[in-house]
Amino acid sequence: MKSVYASNPTISIGRLFKEKPTSLRNEYQRDRDRIIHCSAFRRLEYKTQVFVNHEGDMFRTRLTHSIEVSQIARSIARTLGAHEDLAETISLAHDLGHTPFGHAGQDALNKCMKKYGGFEHNLQSLRIVDNLERRYADFNGLNLMFESREGILKHCSLKNAKKLGTIGERFIRKNQPSIEAQIVNIADEIAYINHDIDDGFRSGLLSIEALMTNALFKLCADDVHSTFAKINDEIFINEVVRRMINLMVSDLITTSKENIHKFNPISLEEVRAMPSLVEFSSELFKSKQEIKSYLRKSLYEHQQVKDMTNNAQHIVKILFDFFTDDPKRIPKDFKKDTTDEFERTVSDYIAGMTDRFAIQLHNNLV
Repeated sequence: MKSVYASNPTISIGRLFKEKPTSLRNEYQRDRDRIIHCSAFRRLEYKTQVFVNHEGDMFRTRLTHSIEVSQIARSIARTLGAHEDLAETISLAHDLGHTPFGHAGQDALNKCMKKYGGFEHNLQSLRIVDNLERRYADFNGLNLMFESREGILKHCSLKNAKKLGTIGERFIRKNQPSIEAQIVNIADEIAYINHDIDDGFRSGLLSIEALMTNALFKLCADDVHSTFAKINDEIFINEVVRRMINLMVSDLITTSKENIHKFNPISLEEVRAMPSLVEFSSELFKSKQEIKSYLRKSLYEHQQVKDMTNNAQHIVKILFDFFTDDPKRIPKDFKKDTTDEFERTVSDYIAGMTDRFAIQLHNNLV
């Protein structure tokens, strides 16, 4: 049952372009379906989460990550009385604007675009659903509901927020987003922490012995050891990750329920004006930060990952220079009818590439 503080599509600001409602789906379900059927969502299958797509079929991609975030967010939303369909929608769309090669590609593209307003993947996700996707005769983009668009825009600089109108006002006023967006923000964190541990172990860059130095991992690992006398390492990691996700989700729900009871919001607008309602307990937050720090040092800054990062940034820079040197090199069917600078069009084109397409294109140039 949805609570009074949940988002409600029937009393929403709505869409940028008015459309007739459908009797078969609510408006957030409609948004979800538009996202699933759009080309930017399909391309996530071949975009880096941590490991570049060609390094192995078993590693997470941006697509599988988005699906995993969706599963976690829906479970939390259902328990907290939030709008489950909106949480799913935001989860599936939150990484649409990611470049090839993950954060390495984003950093490289941001550097290339420094003179032209920079590059932010959250803004790019919004740009995709508001303009770049071309599937409908009546409007550009996907014409999503306000709450879906708001949830996609997780971060935004004050400078850019001032250019976005209503959707950017919360960053100026320092308000919170909907409770569904708050849920997705943390579901994203839960998903990538645990699944990066799994992928890091599969890659051989993380060891069980080293992981045991983290209190949260050790707590769950000790439970696995006490439950199963003999178990191979792969199943062991799976069992630990299962317990970690469950522990984090359970703690989040308990703490968030306490916050909701304390502040007692009776509308979405009250949620926006309050401190964040969806959060971990202080103890689990500390443990979470500890394991994030460990992952940064042991996985994200591992020399093998850094080598991949350096190569990815080199590829993005080469491609940016190649296309900006001659506007005719951008495919005709990609050139959008916008008033943006040409460099922004190049940025859009590169940001939309998959890992393998960017690598192939680069290899053809050198």
